Amino acid sequence: MLATVFTKSTLDRWRGVIIAVVSLGLMLLMAMAVYRDFDLAIYDQLPAALREAMGIPEGADAAGLGIGVLFAFYGAMTMGGLAVSIGASSIAGEEKDGTIGILLGNPKSRSHVYVAKAVAMVSLIAVGAVLLWGATYAAASLLNVDLGEMNVGAYSFHLGINALFYGFLAMAVGSWTGRRGLASGVAAGVMVLSFFAVGILPLVENLADVAKAFPWYYFDSSQPVVNGVDWGHIGILGGGSAALGALGFVGINRRDLRGKSVGVTLVDRLRNDPRTRKLANRLAGAARVSRIWIKTASEHQGLLIVSSLAMFGVMGVMLAPIYAAMDETLLEFTKDLPQELFAFAGAQSGNMSTPEGFYEVESFGLMAPIAIMVVTIAIGARALAGEERQRTMGLLLANPVSRTRVLAEKTATMLAYGAVVGFATFAGVSIGSVIGGLGMSIANIGATSLLATLVGLVFGAVALALGAFTGSQKVAAFGAVAAALGFHLLTSIARLSEGLTGLGRLSPFHYYLTSDPLANGMPWGHGLVLTVILVALIVASVVAFNRRDLRQSG
Repeated sequence: MLATVFTKSTLDRWRGVIIAVVSLGLMLLMAMAVYRDFDLAIYDQLPAALREAMGIPEGADAAGLGIGVLFAFYGAMTMGGLAVSIGASSIAGEEKDGTIGILLGNPKSRSHVYVAKAVAMVSLIAVGAVLLWGATYAAASLLNVDLGEMNVGAYSFHLGINALFYGFLAMAVGSWTGRRGLASGVAAGVMVLSFFAVGILPLVENLADVAKAFPWYYFDSSQPVVNGVDWGHIGILGGGSAALGALGFVGINRRDLRGKSVGVTLVDRLRNDPRTRKLANRLAGAARVSRIWIKTASEHQGLLIVSSLAMFGVMGVMLAPIYAAMDETLLEFTKDLPQELFAFAGAQSGNMSTPEGFYEVESFGLMAPIAIMVVTIAIGARALAGEERQRTMGLLLANPVSRTRVLAEKTATMLAYGAVVGFATFAGVSIGSVIGGLGMSIANIGATSLLATLVGLVFGAVALALGAFTGSQKVAAFGAVAAALGFHLLTSIARLSEGLTGLGRLSPFHYYLTSDPLANGMPWGHGLVLTVILVALIVASVVAFNRRDLRQSG
């Protein structure tokens, strides 16, 4: 019985693992190819805390720097994201899709189903870590790069155990609540917050030990690529995963499971309150779906709240006192570092001796566009392809609404939500600057936030277009994420290689921070380019959606 559920769970998810490993392998190959021509002596002069925060082992060569950059962020985040997705879907996903009853209708207990799902997740992440280890040696062999005494296997082991911690966190939340969105949101939020806390807190003398409270600390703070497996850290992460697994086991056996999770929207809650019922009914309109944008907005309200609060509070307001408490000598040292060092962080200057440079590295470089894309890609992928997958597109179009109107209202929600996260970023950084007395230009903060919003909307529109062309929600979501990752990598590598400078202009990210808007103000030409790309993608979506035969199931 266990093997049947295990096999199904593995077959449902193995493609994602293979795609992730192949993508990371190609990225590692490109990173090694670029870095092997660099004079890396400068990195030996970095302070230990800064080198640790950036994932660069002491005495780094091309292999070390490439592995440090790829494993410490892209690799760990990708494998962690896979584990979160698997964990959140294990129980809560089955409930949401209405298939948990089918599983339990067979002679299988809840315990068997849970254990089988957990074993499948562990197996998939373990295979992914082993394949990533092999891909590293393959890339080094192709480029004739000597890995020397580097402990790639130890780093891969740490990476896999780290990913499983967040996977089991998602599984535990899903088992207790039955809500896949909440499970993935909590686990992903803890993972991202932990990553940035461990990267920033060691730079502040009085807060260095606080980093040990975050699970990411036990992933690579011991520098396993140099020192090998730290069994104490592995024990903490493994013990935490086991505890979360046991917690989830208890949760699924104590809770009444749902036949199909439909959730309660914000409009539903307003309707249930006598004080707001009249307003909610007026906003929602008639039962013939006259307010499609409200339905779409309600479906993604959780993502909006989490992303906005994270950018406003954590990556905006809270960074100001952290910057003020950082060691001035360490900050001044960053002035002399080559800008290329920060290319993969998305930052233009990397000079953290100024508030603008610090916020560019820590907030605007990667976090702001990612936070916006989390919302816009989710809406864009589900807007059309998601309705087809759930077999609800026919219900929408059976009402007196055109395909164009359906797409327009869903697109309007995506634009509005992206703008809200962008504004939250602007408000958080602006308030942080005022509170911390950093003296940053409010206009320049607004310009950078606007560009971040436009970049996030562009890739949300990519998801919308892919959904309109294919009708597949998976193609739309994964295609947009892959496009964002690929273009970001292209922009980063173009900065590292003179021969690729012109090619970098093909990336939307080139028109985001390359003009250093946080210091220099709004580059209107760059903003216009991003706007034109966004409009072109929306128009292409309208044309494709109006011409394609829709699916009964996506």
